[in-house]
Amino acid sequence: MKVTVVIPNYNGRHFMEPCLASLKKQTYHDYRILVVDNASTDGSMEYMREHYPEIETIALDQNYGFSKAVNIGIRHSRTPYVLLLNNDTTVDTHFLEEMVRAIESSKRIFSVSSKMIQMYHPELIDSAGDLYTLIGWGVCRGTGRPAANYTRTDEIFSACAGAAIYRRSVFKKIGLFDENHFAYLEDIDVGYRAKIYGYRNMYCPDALVYHVGSGTSGSKYNSFKVRLSARNNVYLDYKNMPLLQLMVNFLPLLLGYLVKYAFFVKIGFGKDYKEGFLEGFRTRKAQRKVPFRMRNLPNYIRIEGQLIAHTFAYAKDWITRKTSGK
Repeated sequence: MKVTVVIPNYNGRHFMEPCLASLKKQTYHDYRILVVDNASTDGSMEYMREHYPEIETIALDQNYGFSKAVNIGIRHSRTPYVLLLNNDTTVDTHFLEEMVRAIESSKRIFSVSSKMIQMYHPELIDSAGDLYTLIGWGVCRGTGRPAANYTRTDEIFSACAGAAIYRRSVFKKIGLFDENHFAYLEDIDVGYRAKIYGYRNMYCPDALVYHVGSGTSGSKYNSFKVRLSARNNVYLDYKNMPLLQLMVNFLPLLLGYLVKYAFFVKIGFGKDYKEGFLEGFRTRKAQRKVPFRMRNLPNYIRIEGQLIAHTFAYAKDWITRKTSGK
């Protein structure tokens, strides 16, 4: 086998049938499926044993979050590639074929992000990969844009782990997903680490995925998600930026945090954001920083340039959307 499709699940029984049915229709057949269940209480594992006894499952004793669940799946796999897939998705028949083709185009590619389309609004993009900015904001590229856009293969900052393929051997060099994150921003974190080590993350426009979105958390914004994301944002910057880079980027990062705080105050989640940020700042030194190596200096410089470029690209896109009313 060449690919292990790891599907993390938490109370997603109602999503499993369409997701697994779409995987059965793949033009590519050299893969296996592994479902890692975070102690679901909705009968997910009973459903899998009854209807899909041929699919391997790992039932965890509690909800450990996205990061630990997929790490268990990655450690359990033995294939050259691991493809992470959210349970609230269905995939195009050529999805796996295109993802494998993309990642095999270069040994320097760590991950490939698919073209995720909104399930209930298939004319709109859900994600065309992730970007990261100088102000510490992760940007889900293409969200809400017409699905006819983003038709070119591009280098991105990191793959959206909701539907992405990874080169398993690279995890041995850079480490797995950070389990301290639990969920949210863990995919940008691991993609950032890969870039520090000189690997690339790519976007494949021909690998189509239809995504419900917030299938586990239940909404775009809630107290749990806002607090966790704020905390993880601090971890992400602290762990991946050397001290000098943190000093250089201090003012734009501070501005980014303040603007986000103001936004969440406006929509009623200011307290959650503040508590998450303070928790992240208070516990940041307990996180494992990426060790600085002089040989990676060109990669740090390249990353800094991308952070700047992505900031201006995001600002341009935001202005365009506001002026066009879209």
